[in-house]
Amino acid sequence: MSVEIRSVVTGTVYQIEVTTGDRVKLGDDLVILESMKMEIPIVAEADSTIVEVRCNEGDSVIEEQVLLIVEPD
Repeated sequence: MSVEIRSVVTGTVYQIEVTTGDRVKLGDDLVILESMKMEIPIVAEADSTIVEVRCNEGDSVIEEQVLLIVEPD
């Protein structure tokens, strides 16, 4: 069952640490957001595989916007 990873703040996608097909472990950085000159890491909540990346570096995002789709292991 796929899981959506959403933005926790309104800001800018500063860095994307993963690509489609990557396997990630609990706690791995997935995306780094920038908001109010602070970097906010979005981390894996479980061991998973990246199914889809729905953002690009430099994109403006709003709170709760879907950034990634993952498939938990």
